[in-house]
Amino acid sequence: MASRIPAVHFLSTGPRVGIRRLRCRNLAVASASTGGSSAPKARFAAARSVAVSVHQLQRPLEEYMALPVSQYSVLDAQRIERVDENTFRCFIYRLKFFSFEVCPVLLVRVEQEPLGCCIRLLSCKLEGSPLVEAQNDKFSASMVNRVSCSSGANNSELQKLTTNTTIEVIIDIPSAFRMIPVQAIESAGTQVLEQLLRIVLPRFTQQLVKDYKAWASGNTSRQPLGTGEI
Repeated sequence: MASRIPAVHFLSTGPRVGIRRLRCRNLAVASASTGGSSAPKARFAAARSVAVSVHQLQRPLEEYMALPVSQYSVLDAQRIERVDENTFRCFIYRLKFFSFEVCPVLLVRVEQEPLGCCIRLLSCKLEGSPLVEAQNDKFSASMVNRVSCSSGANNSELQKLTTNTTIEVIIDIPSAFRMIPVQAIESAGTQVLEQLLRIVLPRFTQQLVKDYKAWASGNTSRQPLGTGEI
């Protein structure tokens, strides 16, 4: 990447206060498609896999991963809220793209799979400055996150928990950025996605392991254990 591309930063503001009062305008990915626009476009894409070893307790990890979605903990009530049995709204940390701060709000659906689940993006909204929020009808996004555990014997002391995520964003390049080469914009945008996955996925797996240990120890309250911190 060219050295003149600004660094990408995550900005943590601690727990998000009053998220249940936030009125979010959910933008369906189909309606946010940039396909009909004649504006120049940029594509960002990233993929990452994280695997951690989990010491099994009395109740096996495979049994935990087989829980119905209706019994899932939201893991972090400061960052995630349940919309319905299978749908969740996620408030991602603020991040910086060039000189702009962006706060993505994701709507995702969780589908059960053998030995785990698949988390799919339904819609995404950007919060931030007026220029940032003006892009909400000028991009499309897709994301798939598959979470699974190893299929080894249940009596094995160690099991493996894996999360594998791919994400793609296609944007209409705002007029203010059209003097910048498309390749430079795509490089910076891909950096944002890669850093997002580098930070969020390990934290997500840590929260899953913490929730598994609480559940396996007999805590059936399914209360979220996260605090909203990055």
